[in-house]
Amino acid sequence: MDIASAMKAIEPIIESVRKGSEQTLLDLSLKFDGVAPSGIRVPQKEIDKALAQLDPNLESVINEAIRRVRSVHKDQVRSRATTRVVDGGEVEERWIPVDRVGLYVPGGKAVYPSSVIMNVVPAQIAGVKSIALASPAQVNNSGWPNPTILATCGILGINEIYAMGGAQAIAAFAYGVSSVVDGVTQEILEPVDLVTGPGNIYVAATKRALRGKIGIDSEAGPTEIAIVADKSARAGEVAADLISQAEHDSIAAAVLITD
Repeated sequence: MDIASAMKAIEPIIESVRKGSEQTLLDLSLKFDGVAPSGIRVPQKEIDKALAQLDPNLESVINEAIRRVRSVHKDQVRSRATTRVVDGGEVEERWIPVDRVGLYVPGGKAVYPSSVIMNVVPAQIAGVKSIALASPAQVNNSGWPNPTILATCGILGINEIYAMGGAQAIAAFAYGVSSVVDGVTQEILEPVDLVTGPGNIYVAATKRALRGKIGIDSEAGPTEIAIVADKSARAGEVAADLISQAEHDSIAAAVLITD
């Protein structure tokens, strides 16, 4: 699988989401994830349940991760800079947050609460007013995203969560999602200005295809890592680094170069 093949594969998905409705997303979830929830928007009760059932030890780890990420991104916030060039002439630089973001958290191969934290915390610190998050539907959770993902969102105060993954999730963020009830069109998901978050090769391809329609962070996928290590390296740490990247995708490349 290469990016050209992925680009070709995601074209009909993007078009079906652009022309379709909430049912289109549910049909795609059933096709690719093997399950479809009752609707794409995760009910608040599911978030509350996941938070209530979260293992206390894991909750402590998540909170510590949030604290660390916040401390880093708080120090990265840029202040307004004004330079007086001549009398009556000034140049000003402002950093202004986007109004609305769509954050993607993968969920097909493993559970990544870290991706929730790494996406949500910078957006909150930047002052983004509207934050939506998408993660794939899970067969073992009645079609809702993984409970640990939902619980992490709950800790961070994120309640606009959608059960959708892959190319269709990125397309839904770009075009929005509506549903027709009794002849009346209802907006289910408002389009976003910017999409961030990692994903598989199809997510990366969809970001490339829709760049310009929406802002993107990067085409982060599939994962690649190369480690150069000699006999002085700690084997356990090298292995952990390789595994942490290899778990992302079946086509991820984790390479060790040694003597």
